[in-house]
Amino acid sequence: MDGTLVDTEPYWIAAEHELVAEHGGTWSHEQALQLVGNALTVSAEILRTSGGVDLEVDEIVSRLLGRVVEQVRESVPWQPGALALLADLAAAGVPCALVTMSYRELADEVVARAPEGAFATVVTGDEVTRGKPDPEPYLLAAARLGVDPAACVAIEDSPTGIASARAAGVPTLGVEAVLPVPRMDGLSRASSLTRVRPATLARIGAGEVLDLVAPSA
Repeated sequence: MDGTLVDTEPYWIAAEHELVAEHGGTWSHEQALQLVGNALTVSAEILRTSGGVDLEVDEIVSRLLGRVVEQVRESVPWQPGALALLADLAAAGVPCALVTMSYRELADEVVARAPEGAFATVVTGDEVTRGKPDPEPYLLAAARLGVDPAACVAIEDSPTGIASARAAGVPTLGVEAVLPVPRMDGLSRASSLTRVRPATLARIGAGEVLDLVAPSA
C-alpha cells in the first residue's frame, strides 16, 4: 500500500521527524529511508534506539499511525496509474488482496477511497505474527483468496516487501517509488504503475520476467 499504491511515505517520514524532534533527537532522511517497508514495531524500536524517542514501542506506533491517518483523511496521494489499474482489475473480475505492514486503521481509510470492489481481502501488519520480509503476510493473503501463492502476482515497492512476496513463492513486480528497485533474477520491474495493465500482470503470472523501467534521461 504505502509507496506502491499511495505515496504516503512522505507522510510517514514527516511523522517520524515530528516525533523525534519532539523528544529532542535528530533524524535524517537517510535514516527514514531505512524504515521503508518495515513492520511498524521494528520502525518504532529504531526510533527509540536511534532517534531518541522516549516512548514505548506501542505508543510510538500509535503516534505515527494517528498522524498518517490524519493526513490521509485530508488527501489520499494515489500513485500515478494506481486507480486506473485497480479499476481495470476489478472490472476484469480479478480478486485482489491488499498486503500492507500498515495497520487496519490506516488501510481501511485507503480502501474506502479506492474503486468499489477493488479488494477482496486486506492483510495488515497488526494481523500477522511476523511482518515483511517474512512470507507470512503473503501466504495469509493467498489463503484468504483461496489460491496457490504461485498463481498470484505481487506488486511491491520496497526491499522488504519484495523479499516477503518472493519468499512466499509469489511472482513479483517491483515498482519504483521512494527507493530504486535493483535487478534480481526472476524479478519483474516497472518504473511506474502507469506502465502496468492487467495484461502485464497476466504475463508475469504466466512466468515472464518483464523489465519496464524507463531509461534514465
